[in-house]
Amino acid sequence: MVTVSTTPAPCPSPAMALAPSPGAPSLPSLETSNYQIQIGSLKHVLPKKRKTLACQFSVGGRLSTWPAYASGQAILQSRKPCCLPEGRSKKQASLTIAKPRYLEELECYLRKELQSLDLTKENAQELKLQPYREIFEFFIEDFKTYKPLLSAIKNEYEVTLAHLREKIRSLEPLKAMLVSVSDECTRQIVALQEEEKAEITMLKKEKLYLLKLIDKMKEEEGSLQTQVNKLRKNVAKEYMRYINECDARKLLLADLNEMRNQQLEMSLRQVQEVKGEDLVKVTLALKIARQDLTKAQVELNTMKADYGDVVPRRDFESQEKKYSDLFEKMEVLQKDFDDLQKEYDTLLEIHQETVEERDRFYNELQQVQRSSTPRPDWAKCAEVISGGPERWSYLEEGKTSDQLVDVLLEEIGTGVLKEKDSFPGLGKGDKVPVYLRYEGQVKNKKLNKKDVVNILKEIWKEKVSADLQKGKQSSLPEFFLSYLQKKYGDSSAFEWAYTIYENIKLYRSNEAMSLFYDILSGKVDEGLYHGQNQLIANLLKELMASDSSNSGALMTEQFRMRRATLSPSLQRSRANMLARSRSI
Repeated sequence: MVTVSTTPAPCPSPAMALAPSPGAPSLPSLETSNYQIQIGSLKHVLPKKRKTLACQFSVGGRLSTWPAYASGQAILQSRKPCCLPEGRSKKQASLTIAKPRYLEELECYLRKELQSLDLTKENAQELKLQPYREIFEFFIEDFKTYKPLLSAIKNEYEVTLAHLREKIRSLEPLKAMLVSVSDECTRQIVALQEEEKAEITMLKKEKLYLLKLIDKMKEEEGSLQTQVNKLRKNVAKEYMRYINECDARKLLLADLNEMRNQQLEMSLRQVQEVKGEDLVKVTLALKIARQDLTKAQVELNTMKADYGDVVPRRDFESQEKKYSDLFEKMEVLQKDFDDLQKEYDTLLEIHQETVEERDRFYNELQQVQRSSTPRPDWAKCAEVISGGPERWSYLEEGKTSDQLVDVLLEEIGTGVLKEKDSFPGLGKGDKVPVYLRYEGQVKNKKLNKKDVVNILKEIWKEKVSADLQKGKQSSLPEFFLSYLQKKYGDSSAFEWAYTIYENIKLYRSNEAMSLFYDILSGKVDEGLYHGQNQLIANLLKELMASDSSNSGALMTEQFRMRRATLSPSLQRSRANMLARSRSI
C-alpha cells in the first residue's frame, strides 16, 4: 500500500548542494515541502513533484546529458555516491565530471529504498520492483513533454507483467499434475522394464540350454558317424580277406582235381597192364571221362563265377543287423535334432513376436496414459460404506467397475429408502401397474433386504399352490396385489406393494429380488423361475442318487464325474429357459 502526503523534510543527500547541469529540472529549496510515501510499514521522504518547463533544454536543442564515459559510479555501491573517496588524488578529482543534480537525487532515493527492503521474503522481487516503479513515475511527472509516451510504455509493461503473473499462477496446478503423472508413468515403465528383463533373462537361459543340448547332439552324431566309418572299413577288410580265401580255395580245388586225374590215369594204366584189355576200349573210356571232367569243370567255373562275390549268409545277416541298428539310431538322433532345430526356430519366432508385442503394448500404454482418464480408487469407498473396510472388501471381491457402481448405488439407495417416510403415488392410469394404482402419499414400511426376500418366497409359494388348484397360471402382478390385500388388508396393501417394489428395483445384485422384479415388470417370462427351480430339483435328485452311503456329502471325484454326465442336459435346459425368456 502506497500513501502520499506532503511534509517538509531536509534534502536526502549532500548531492542537493551541487549545481544542476544544463537541462535538468530545478530543485526545490531546503524549505520546500516534500512527498512522504509509505510502503507497508516503511516511510521514505521523496522530493515533491516539480513542474518542469518543456523548453528547458541544453545547447543544441537536446536534453542535457551526462557523458557515457563518466558513468563509472554504480547506483547500488556501498559508499556514498555524493562524496569523493578519501584516497583519490587531486588529478583524479579534477577529471571527475559531476552528475546532474536530479539524477543524483533519484539515485539516492533508490539506494535508500533498496537498502530498507527485506529481501528474504517470498515476494522480494515484487518489493524490489516497487522503488524502480516510483522512480520511473517521478521521472515521467517531471518531464511533461514525454509524459504521454512514457506513461503508455509504463502501462504496457504493467499490463504485460500482470498478464504473465496470471498465466504463471494458472500454470502452477498443471505443473504439479504433470509432475505426478510423470512420476506414475515412470514407475509403470520401470515395472514393465523389470518384468521384461526377467522374461528376457529366462529366455536367454533357455536359449543357452538349447544351444548346449544342440552341441551335445552334434557331438554324439559325430561320434556315431565315426563309428559307422570304422565299421565300414572293417567290413571292407573282411570282404578283401574273404576274396583272398575264395581265390586260394579255387586254386586248391584245381590242384586237387589235377592230382585226382593223375591218380585216375595211373590206375587205368595199372588195370590195363593187369587185365590186358583192349587199347581202343580204354582210349574210348578215357575220352568219355575227360569229357565228363570238362563238363564238370565248366559247371564248377560257372558256379565260381556266379557265387564268387557272395559272402556267407551268417556274416551278411550279422553285418546287416548291425547296420540296421546303427541306421535306426542315426534316424532317431536325426529326428531329435530336427525337432530341436524346429523348437529352437519356434522359440526364436516366439521371442520375436514377444518383443513386437511388448513394443506394441508399450506404445498402447503410452497412448492410453496420454488419452485415458485414471481409474477410480475404490478403496476410498470403505470409509463411507457402513461396516468399514471389512464389509467393503467382501462386497468388492471379484467384481468389475460396473458391478461396483451397482453396489454403491444399492448402498446409497438403501440409505435413501431408510430416510424416506412415504412414497408419492403414481395415480390410477391404465399405464400404471395394477399393484401401484394409488393416489396420494404412501407410507414407507422401511423393510430390510432379508424381510423382502422372505415375503417374496411366501408369495411364490402361495402362487404355485394357487396355480395348481386352479389348473392354470395366473398373472403375477394381479396375484401380488391380491396376496398383499388378503394378508395386510386393502388399506395397507399399497404401502407394502410400494415398499417391496422400491426394494426389488434397488437391489439388482440379489438374484431372487432381481428375477422377481423382471417377471413383475414383464421383462422375462414366469417360466424362467419355474425352470430354474425344476433344474435345481433335478440336479439335487441326481446328486442324492450318486450318494450311495446316504451321508449327505459327495467326494470331489464323484461330484466331477456326475457333473460331467449332467453338463449336456444342464446346458440344454438352460438354453431352453433363455430362449423362452428372450421370446417374451
